Amino acid sequence: LVLGFAFFFCHVMSSGSYDYFQFVQQWPPTNCIVRTKCSKPRPLQIFTIHGLWPSNYSNPKKPSNCNGSKFEDRKVYPQLRKDLKKSWPDVESGNDTRFWEGEWNKHGRCSVQTLNQMQYFERSHAMWTSFNITEILKNASIVPHPTQTWTYSDIVSPIKTATKRTPLLRCKPDPAQPKSQRPQPKGQRPQPNSPPQSQLLHEVVF
Repeated sequence: LVLGFAFFFCHVMSSGSYDYFQFVQQWPPTNCIVRTKCSKPRPLQIFTIHGLWPSNYSNPKKPSNCNGSKFEDRKVYPQLRKDLKKSWPDVESGNDTRFWEGEWNKHGRCSVQTLNQMQYFERSHAMWTSFNITEILKNASIVPHPTQTWTYSDIVSPIKTATKRTPLLRCKPDPAQPKSQRPQPKGQRPQPNSPPQSQLLHEVVF
């Protein structure tokens, strides 16, 4: 598994419309490889926030796009803005404010029974600081490398030890690999004698 990452942190904060939060961190280099051309020639080499998503056990993708107050830029006070530009940047277009607005309007508004807008972003940054995935993996000698690969358990183990939670890793096929070596579509078996299939770590979810 080539280094590309995603993390889900499940913090139980029960409310009427959701059961827990998914805290999702992304690995910018993978994001830039598989999604679109990024605004910076060399993506950040640290895990950054993708979002804090209220979720239900019956359907982790819900709720979303709830009613409530839309994003207000004035509530992102100067110190919070400085913090978020470090922990929650838009690694694709570079438009950080638009990224925060999109995440709040789609996910954050669903958490207003627990967190208002200011608290939502403050809590996200605090979690990013507390669960420093970049440093956790670095301490386990897992760092970006052009040829070195790691297994799923190699990556999960140090994160679980440090956070006391089992993360979910989301990976993406490596477009640089020959198609014959990429993961097979669901239901298809790999060809006999085919080499191990590696993917890029994209997100870590708690």
